[in-house]
Amino acid sequence: MSDFLGSLKISASGLHAQSARMRIIAENIANADSTAKSPDEDPYRRKITSFRAEFNREIGGYEVKIGRMLLDQSEFETRYEPGHPAADERGYVRYPNVNSLIEQMDMREAQRTYEANLNVISVTRQMIGRTLDILRG
Repeated sequence: MSDFLGSLKISASGLHAQSARMRIIAENIANADSTAKSPDEDPYRRKITSFRAEFNREIGGYEVKIGRMLLDQSEFETRYEPGHPAADERGYVRYPNVNSLIEQMDMREAQRTYEANLNVISVTRQMIGRTLDILRG
């Protein structure tokens, strides 16, 4: 029975990690067109989640944990918009380094990983139920 509980805990840690990842991706998408208030400030910088494996002695296996939040150091996009409040002296405005296509692909991967962990939990629950049925009979 402890193997079943261990797999439930490992999958639950995966659910938690992917849920946090999806929240960060949603934040990136929401801020994709955010600019700074002035030319001297930086616009929103894309965030990237990292994960780490942490050994859980109780279950004898590794769980997924959220690691450090990283900031994407790639260049900001610039657009020529001379009337914008955040335009520099040449008329260019810096926009976040968020690529909506990349964010959509990351979101799809996170959703699929979340679903895979959810399926493991579902199958494990079914196996526990069948084991209990066998033990009763």
